[in-house]
Amino acid sequence: MIHTTHVGSLPRGEALTPLLLARDKGEPYDAAEFDRVVQAAVDEGVAAQVAAGVSIVSDGELGKVGYSTYMIERLEGFGGHIERRPAADLAEHPTLAKKLSAIMGAQEFTRASCIGAVRLKTLDPLHDDIRRFRTALDRHGKGVRAFMNAASPGLITAFQVNRHYPSHEAYLADLVDAMRPEYEAIVAAGFDLQLDCPDLAMSRHTGYQDQSEAEFVCTAAANVEALNAATAGIPADRMRMHICWGNYEGPHDHDIPLERVIDTVVAARPATILFEAANPRHEHEWTVWRDAKLPDDKRLAPGLIDTCSNYVEHPELIAQRIERFAGIVGKDRVIASTDCGFGTFAGYGKIDPGVTWKKLRALREGADRADARL
Repeated sequence: MIHTTHVGSLPRGEALTPLLLARDKGEPYDAAEFDRVVQAAVDEGVAAQVAAGVSIVSDGELGKVGYSTYMIERLEGFGGHIERRPAADLAEHPTLAKKLSAIMGAQEFTRASCIGAVRLKTLDPLHDDIRRFRTALDRHGKGVRAFMNAASPGLITAFQVNRHYPSHEAYLADLVDAMRPEYEAIVAAGFDLQLDCPDLAMSRHTGYQDQSEAEFVCTAAANVEALNAATAGIPADRMRMHICWGNYEGPHDHDIPLERVIDTVVAARPATILFEAANPRHEHEWTVWRDAKLPDDKRLAPGLIDTCSNYVEHPELIAQRIERFAGIVGKDRVIASTDCGFGTFAGYGKIDPGVTWKKLRALREGADRADARL
C-alpha cells in the first residue's frame, strides 16, 4: 500500500480559534474549557483523517495558535510584537494582498522577537498535546501511524526576528539546546517527529528577503546544521521534514528554485522529505528530484494536492503525480502528501473544512490507483 499523509495542520474551527487567540495574547481564558474544546477537536480530527483513508495521521496542531510561533509560550527570550513584512511577490501587488487578506482572514497571532537569551521554560503545553493526541488515537485510530509537528531552529529565526544575539549562528546555537527536549519528547511518546522547515525555501522571499541568493543558501545550510545537531539522538527514520514556498495564493515569482537548495535539503537528517509538488510554480521540479543524488534511505512525500485552492483534485491526476516519483525512487519510498497545511494559523486559511476531507479522500483514491498500476 502507498501510504498517505499530510503536512500537519487542520482547520481550527469557530469554537477553538477564539480560545487559541486569547491564550496567545495573554488574555484570561478558562483552562479547563480550553482543554475540553481542544480534546474534542483532536478527537474529531483524528476520526476524520482515518475515515478519509489517511494512513499517517497528526493531531492537526489543534492545540497551537500556529506552526511557527507557538514556542514563545514554551521558551524564554521572546517578547513584543512586530508587524509582518509582506512577502516579496505580494509587495509588488498590494491590491492582491488586500484581497487575499479579506479571503483568508487576518493573522491575529503574536509575532514576537528574540529579545533575550533563549532557554526552555516549560514543556507542559507539549505534554498536553501528547496526552490529547494519544487519547484521540486510542479512541479513533488504534494502530495507525502518527506524527507530531515541531518548529525547526531555522524556522524560529525566520519568524522570531533576532534582536539579541550577535549573529545568526549564536541564535541558532541556543535554539538547538532549547528545542532538543521537545523533539526528543515527541519521539519518546511513540510519534514520528516532523520538523517544519519553510526557512529552507519560503524564507528567501519572506524573513530573509534582504539577503542575496548566495547569502540565503549559506543561511539555509546553517539552519540544517542546527537541525541536525538538535536531532542527533533521534533515528533518521523516525523523522520527517517539510519544506515549502508559502501556503498562500500569490504570484510566487520570487520563489527560489528547488535546484538552488536541493543539496541543502538532502543534507538534513530526517529520512522523509515533504515538499510542494502540486503548486503550479513548482510542479515541474519533479525533474530536480529525478536528477538529485538521493541517499538510499530518503523517502519522498510529494505534495499531490494543493492547499491554496478549493478545487478537489481528480484521483487520476494524483495517481499520475505519484507515478512520476515512484519512477525515481520506487513506490515503496513514496508517501502521498499535501503541499502544505490546511490551517497553518488559527483563524487564517482559504480551504473550507469540508473540502479538506474531500481532498484527503481523493488523495487516498489516487494512491490506490497508482498502487494498483505499479
